[in-house]
Amino acid sequence: MKKEFKLRGQLKKFMRWPVFLSVLLIGMDIGVYFLNVKAGVLVTVIVVLYIAIAAALYFYNKPIILNELIDFANQYDQLEQRMLENLAVPYGLVNSEGKLLWGNRNLMEMLGKDKVKKRVSYLFPEITEDNLPQGKKRAEIEIAYEERIYNAVMHQISLEELVNKTGFLEAVGEKPFIYAMYLFDVTELSTYKKKSEEDKLVIAEAYLDNYDEALESVEEVRRALLIALIDRKITKYFSNYGGLVRKLEKDKYFLIMQMSSLRKLQEERFHILDEVKTVNIGNEMSLTLSIGIGVNGATYGQSYEYSRVAMEMALGRGGDQVVIKNGNNITYFGGKSQQMEKATRVKARVKAQALSEIISTKERVVVMGHKITDVDAFGAAVGIYRAAKTLGRPAHIVVNDPTTSIRPLMAGYLENQDYEPDMFVTSQQAKEMVDQSTVVVVVDTNKPSYTECEDLLYMTKTIVVLDHHRRGSEVIQNAVLSYVEPYASSACEMVAEILQYMSDGIRIRSLEADSMYAGIIIDTNNFLSKAGVRTFEAAAFLRRCGADVTRVRKMLRDDLDSYKARAAAIRDAEIYRNDFIMGVCPSKGLKSPTVVGAQAANELLDVEGIKASFVLTSYHNVIYISARSIDEVNVQVIMEKLGGGGHLNVAGAQVSGYTMTETLNMIKNIINEMKEQGDL
Repeated sequence: MKKEFKLRGQLKKFMRWPVFLSVLLIGMDIGVYFLNVKAGVLVTVIVVLYIAIAAALYFYNKPIILNELIDFANQYDQLEQRMLENLAVPYGLVNSEGKLLWGNRNLMEMLGKDKVKKRVSYLFPEITEDNLPQGKKRAEIEIAYEERIYNAVMHQISLEELVNKTGFLEAVGEKPFIYAMYLFDVTELSTYKKKSEEDKLVIAEAYLDNYDEALESVEEVRRALLIALIDRKITKYFSNYGGLVRKLEKDKYFLIMQMSSLRKLQEERFHILDEVKTVNIGNEMSLTLSIGIGVNGATYGQSYEYSRVAMEMALGRGGDQVVIKNGNNITYFGGKSQQMEKATRVKARVKAQALSEIISTKERVVVMGHKITDVDAFGAAVGIYRAAKTLGRPAHIVVNDPTTSIRPLMAGYLENQDYEPDMFVTSQQAKEMVDQSTVVVVVDTNKPSYTECEDLLYMTKTIVVLDHHRRGSEVIQNAVLSYVEPYASSACEMVAEILQYMSDGIRIRSLEADSMYAGIIIDTNNFLSKAGVRTFEAAAFLRRCGADVTRVRKMLRDDLDSYKARAAAIRDAEIYRNDFIMGVCPSKGLKSPTVVGAQAANELLDVEGIKASFVLTSYHNVIYISARSIDEVNVQVIMEKLGGGGHLNVAGAQVSGYTMTETLNMIKNIINEMKEQGDL
């Protein structure tokens, strides 16, 4: 016993006090000898006697004290073990390999003794090596076991620290550690939280997109019946899910439902969109429904604001769809039909007057399109340039890297002395011009990251957006005027309409008319795609202003390398699932490979049986995807899943960090997923 254990710490110091006292007495005895020898002898006898008794008592009591200390430590250890064993919370120890080493009685009753020393990941699949705690941080993981839900709290215990604290052993090599795991039963709490989440109120708005147009296509005596059938179908549909429907106006509804009802509607993918279109009592045009839903707002007011923003996005994307706004997350359903062209031009006239007033109150106008400016963006920018000059304001167009498609058009302005040398500026030059007295007009895009110079959007508070693409989750914020019409064939068509209402004395020059006419031709694929009545009216207006078809055709001709690249993309195209065709356009030696890729995508639609085409082009380490369809597939939804957007039948995306093969596989996976969900 004496060889195996020694006293240490404060107890060891306390047991040595007789030694220090003996030294003090010996010193005192020496001093007494100097005073009196007889007294010194007496004191010596007493000191020797004291030392003998103290030594005898020390060596006699030391084993007894050690035994009592060991017995106390043993009893304390057993008490600690009993406390852990009887702990009301399931508790266990896990080694670094993930095996359960030991568990208290509650844990063993919960798991069963046959599961001891099995891997925790086998017992609780939610606990993996990736979410185990590291260092002094603890991890909380929600796990499910036999219809119960537990909150597993785990923290790391260093065996090195425990060993070093003993003073007898020292850890060498790799630092060993184990994990302590507590399981707190949170089944009831989780149930109440889930119930609270399911009972949360969801606010929504519903609009009939083409109410007036549909009513005009039916006999007057049947109009009331058509309205009644639509109201009944909408009310009955949401009432079946516990929702409350109130009609606000002739074509607007206010909806309230629970979160659990919304989840059921999501699972069924809002088939009310298709049901509304089936209502037909002789009307030539089917009614379509748009729904905007706001979820998880801090207040009911904020949830209503979410639903309003969601409705704006649904209408801006062409209608016939559901948009759910959950904070910053946005989810889309539907959107399979093309938005109908509006017969009235009232909106164009109102926007034209507003734009005229905005330009008149500012000192300068800066216009920009999207990156890699195409003919449509260029033509629309030229139209706004002419409007600004007519109103007596200096204007500049931001073009950083002119593509081969717009260089012939730009050359006409650069070589013409009637136009200022600073008509076209770079992003850096534009930054030096833009201030709070400048209006920045964005054409042919509504995504800030796609613009030629995004920084300009934050250098002024006066921003105008003119675009014909469907809105996505990323939009230009705080625009004082936003005119986004997905039914329009091109931005040039929209600008041509605006110019007719901006000023009575406006006169577009022939070179400017050529640019805008070229934009319409390119975006409509020679009036074969998305060309409506208003498209031809805009083209007629530009022809009256001096646009020459022959001159435009000459400017839009391709070189031989572009022809060969387009032919290579078509030759090597792959048909996928009988309905989709995919190709890769070579970009080597091409000045504007993205334009060639878009042209190849248009031509691939001429293949019999093809519903959608996708052409990939690599340019500056970015893969550009051009997606096209005729009427059966919404390629915008497909491209949005890759971070892009566009129209129902004309869309695109930009992907970086992936190879061509990986990007093709991503498109195929999206098609497979949408096929399974019934979206295609």
